[in-house]
Amino acid sequence: MAEVSAREAAMDSDIRQLPRNGMRELFVTRAGAGPETLPPTVEYMEQTRAAKVVAAEYFGPQTEAGAQATAADLLSDARMPLTWVQGGLPGKGLGGMHLHAVAGAEVRPLVLDGQVVGTVVNGPYASECMLGGIRPLDTTVAADLQARAAYERMEQALSLAEMGFCHVVRTWLFLDDILSWYSDFNRVRTSFFTEHGVFDRLVPASTGIGGSNPAGAAIVAGVYAVKSEHPQVTVQAIASPLQCPALEYGSSFSRAVEVNMPDLRRLLISGTASIGPDGNTQHVGEVRAQTALTCEVIGAILESRDMAWEEVTRATAYVRHGEDAGVLAQFCSAAGMPDLPVIVADNVICRDDLLFELEVDAVQTQAVEA
Repeated sequence: MAEVSAREAAMDSDIRQLPRNGMRELFVTRAGAGPETLPPTVEYMEQTRAAKVVAAEYFGPQTEAGAQATAADLLSDARMPLTWVQGGLPGKGLGGMHLHAVAGAEVRPLVLDGQVVGTVVNGPYASECMLGGIRPLDTTVAADLQARAAYERMEQALSLAEMGFCHVVRTWLFLDDILSWYSDFNRVRTSFFTEHGVFDRLVPASTGIGGSNPAGAAIVAGVYAVKSEHPQVTVQAIASPLQCPALEYGSSFSRAVEVNMPDLRRLLISGTASIGPDGNTQHVGEVRAQTALTCEVIGAILESRDMAWEEVTRATAYVRHGEDAGVLAQFCSAAGMPDLPVIVADNVICRDDLLFELEVDAVQTQAVEA
């Protein structure tokens, strides 16, 4: 279980720390923070926690004067892969950033066309690769062509880590104007997976959500991949006890994927919404009921792997309407759930009748025999 640090006033952050065999992992959540806080947060982690930030996500709009320049500077100067997803207008309880940092392990940046698009962490049992801000270079072509280019760019970036799509465990896919071309995107993804033999191995966990980006691309993506020859490292898809496989209704992702190493189990639960066992949306028009069912589904996945909400290290909730930003917190309080390291983002979900979606990562550390 993660060691939960007290909220640090200097950074106004939730920091979850995991001691591993010879290294530490830290997960930082800064709800409500603006993009200008990213550099000082990275500096704080490096100087105060002696940890290297290996991936960053920012959710929220460009809100300050000269924001376009700020976005360009952050994206070009970032020393780690940065995925920036723009939401709606700023409001109380919306937006913020997640950072993933490590200490005590070798970290290598991956640079593609002059930009840091990924990092590789050489841990005690595996190489773990984080990619972020992956997007097509040509943003003038049709959205489906941009999606194909983004997947090909993922492959290029993975090759820098001596990996391929066969090592991909999870993806995050943010599609501008998602409802206008989501079926085209699914066609592109399925075609790419077929060509690369993904359906013969592991279909990654994934989040597919609406959201624009400062580059004006149709898609921006993040990736987590694992490569290991250690006999005790395994990766497997995890079924949802309360939902059918997404593959049954044409979406090529696993409900969850678990990475099992001698010193930890990492459970990555895909973006989950109010969808029933038949694949149909439940509780249409009722955001609180959709939130409750979503949490019930995720709770069942956690329980199926002998995990609990207390072991969640990172969570992102997506609401269709910004005024619903507080619905998750209200549900968690009423249900007696622990505080989550969560960011609530104002983004369109992949169906026009879905009002809420939640993704979580959970980690359980394990004692290593000497």
